[in-house]
Amino acid sequence: MSVSERVAARVRRDFRGDEADEVLGRLAGAFTDNQDVERMHAAVVLAAAGDLAAVRSQVRALRVDWRDVLMAGGVGHGDWPEVLDREFGPVS
Repeated sequence: MSVSERVAARVRRDFRGDEADEVLGRLAGAFTDNQDVERMHAAVVLAAAGDLAAVRSQVRALRVDWRDVLMAGGVGHGDWPEVLDREFGPVS
């Protein structure tokens, strides 16, 4: 799954160099169970808060119960589109 431009831009702000590349690769290969891909990617990035080990952990958690990742990232409720716009900028 490809990573949206706005999530990729946030990854590049939160992580540097090789770490950003790893995060983007992990997100692109993440299992999303047919959920909104951008929402899942955003949840991982927000829950990780700039910590590469947390990204790895959250991507593993997607395989167990993706709903936990949504909650950890603060996008587990009905206002998630607004959270994405606030955290990542509006869709261009």
